[in-house]
Amino acid sequence: MPHEVDQSFLALPLRALADAALARARSLGAEHADFRFERVRSAAWRLRDAKLAGSSDTTDLGYAVRVVHGGSWGFASGVDLTQDAAARVAGQAVEMAKLSARVIAAAGSDERVELADEPVHADRTWVSSYEIDPFDVPDSDKSGLLAEWSAQLLAADGVAHADASLLTVQENKFYADTAGTSTTQQRVRLHPQLTAVAVDPVSGEFDSMRTIAPPAGRGWEYLTGNGWDWGAELAELPSLLAEKMQAPSVDPGSYDLVVDPSNLWLTIHESIGHATELDRALGYEAAYAGTSFATFDQLGTLKYGSEIMNVTGDRTAEHGLATVGYDDEGVAGQSWDLVKEGTLVGYQLDRRIARLTGFERSNGCAYADSPSHVPVQRMANVSLRPAPAGPSTEELIGGVERGIYVVGDRSWSIDMQRYNFQFTGQRFFRIENGRLAGQLRDVAYQATTTDFWGSMAAVGGPQTYVLGGAFNCGKAQPGQVAAVSHGCPSALFRGVNILNTTQEAGR
Repeated sequence: MPHEVDQSFLALPLRALADAALARARSLGAEHADFRFERVRSAAWRLRDAKLAGSSDTTDLGYAVRVVHGGSWGFASGVDLTQDAAARVAGQAVEMAKLSARVIAAAGSDERVELADEPVHADRTWVSSYEIDPFDVPDSDKSGLLAEWSAQLLAADGVAHADASLLTVQENKFYADTAGTSTTQQRVRLHPQLTAVAVDPVSGEFDSMRTIAPPAGRGWEYLTGNGWDWGAELAELPSLLAEKMQAPSVDPGSYDLVVDPSNLWLTIHESIGHATELDRALGYEAAYAGTSFATFDQLGTLKYGSEIMNVTGDRTAEHGLATVGYDDEGVAGQSWDLVKEGTLVGYQLDRRIARLTGFERSNGCAYADSPSHVPVQRMANVSLRPAPAGPSTEELIGGVERGIYVVGDRSWSIDMQRYNFQFTGQRFFRIENGRLAGQLRDVAYQATTTDFWGSMAAVGGPQTYVLGGAFNCGKAQPGQVAAVSHGCPSALFRGVNILNTTQEAGR
């Protein structure tokens, strides 16, 4: 059954504080003002060899007021839950806008902040899709399940150590603005992870392998079999690790790759997700997070990849980590095209960037990770679409004479323009004449973004599609962290350059 917003959040003086803040901003002449109240509870557990090594449970609670006054941004935040305090915070935001206006004028700029229009969404409530709130589950059950799984790994031949962790978040937000929008939301997400470590007692050589289950916008049911087969993955992990320990090192060269969704999601994140953030492509993140090769003047013309490449930005995907009902500017969640038939056709936008660049509407990509931070343009769930009647992973492998099947993410490197990159993985299998022929070690694939996506020769069907993702996407100054998902099918890439990581490290 659908969940309701936690009553303890609704019992807070949300509307009274919003009314006081917005009224004060109006009285001081703000062209726009919005109020955002947040309560973000985060809890984590970490086990080493089936024993609890650390845990935490923190709550971040407060509110923020953002204004446009005199064509400039102003922002302030507070934690005092009185109407007088909320009004003072609104006054501080207006003063910050006035100061910003003076600084901008002194720099010789006449740029004014204007926001793209958005329909009014009055008194809307949205709750993410989950069955059991992890914060309703006793802590002993959480650490107990991780200990049980760790013990299972440790009991297997060849496993010397086992690490386990679980991150859980419940995020509540109330938003109201001077246009009349008011929204109340609740999101739940979690990230379980287990790693097995093997050590050769003679040589001292070691390696590890971890689960490929992605983080998800789900509840506790995710750990009990709804959405992932934990029993099957934990059962096969030790034998896969043992095989990896004995695997030969890869011979560098050109190979065809079949990339599993458990690896490809990260390539999407780094080479498409960040590259299609329009604030970044315009240079607004150049001092910290970099720029993008996918510049605005190439919209509608840039050949991003092969004609079978179709990528969407999505704030509506069920269980997506970046899925919301409304973003932190009151914009309703949407889905839209970023790359269509291999061509760049869209970007990720917030309201200011949308108006600045001539778009009629934002696509809902404003987000702040805490009540003390200003919303910035953040990534949606950016996903590669499967082929409606596409092949299975086994069929993709069957079409390769000499290649490598890549499973699970590990390390990565990409330049500040999101163009030249290198990725490794959890495990790599040699493909010979359409069949898997054992694991390889020390593998990394290297390419430019357009060459890699241009080499994509086939995408799998819906049966291969998995929604991967991460909790820790970073951006902005001061730094903010956001969770984001990336769905994709298995995919076949022809003639990709493969490096041997041990040889590269020795150069």
